[in-house]
Amino acid sequence: MKRLIVPSIEREIHADLTEKAENHAIDVFSENLRNLLLQPPMKGKQILGVDPAFRTGCKLAVINPFGTFIAKGVIYPHPPVSKKEAAEKDFVQMVKAYDVQLIAIGNGTASRETEQFVADLIKKHQLPVQFIIVNEAGASVYSASEIARDEFPDFQVEERSAVSIGRRVQDPLSELVKIDPKSIGVGQYQHDVNQKALENALTFVVETAVNQVGVDVNTASSSLLQYVSGLSSQIAKNIIAYREENGAIKHNKELSKIKRFGC
Repeated sequence: MKRLIVPSIEREIHADLTEKAENHAIDVFSENLRNLLLQPPMKGKQILGVDPAFRTGCKLAVINPFGTFIAKGVIYPHPPVSKKEAAEKDFVQMVKAYDVQLIAIGNGTASRETEQFVADLIKKHQLPVQFIIVNEAGASVYSASEIARDEFPDFQVEERSAVSIGRRVQDPLSELVKIDPKSIGVGQYQHDVNQKALENALTFVVETAVNQVGVDVNTASSSLLQYVSGLSSQIAKNIIAYREENGAIKHNKELSKIKRFGC
């Protein structure tokens, strides 16, 4: 009896503990995602997004206070190219030409070296700007996505990342909803837990955050609108199409004119 019962009990206990551990891990991942989504936005600033790199250069993208792309460039301040003088000239010129108020540097490869480069230039040229290090987890996923290709069809992947990094500071929620929640990087070993349970939990967090904060129906992207309670991805696209054809939605009654809205 001992030979048969003990292993069975051990398996049951092990399965129970594993389930409890997974549930706790998913709770932690959910809380991490919630904190990322609900970071306070830095509205009203002209931002220079920087996607750091060594060999391929640091990609730069300027966005205005509304998140609209203005200008882009690439500099090579680090080895193996090491065009530091040219990088300094181009960087300072871009900051001054577009009245940049904040520089957002991605925390990936070459981040610390780029941070030092930027800090030195701010001090040397007495630039009236500040810089911030931004969690760029998932930026590469976004930049290669269909959403990014539709928004910036003529951009390289890294250039799209620079725009995304800048927008994450300006409006974290609006930018992060464009990415699969599991790709944002919400904790270690997230691939070791039940993926369906994780997906459901993270999607619920995104929906809760979007509905807690609310959206502007005239400026929100379809990626953001689809998380509003009662809306689907298709209805979100229909809202965008209606806006593009008719301009701003000025009254709630107009929503009834949108295809499938309220069905």
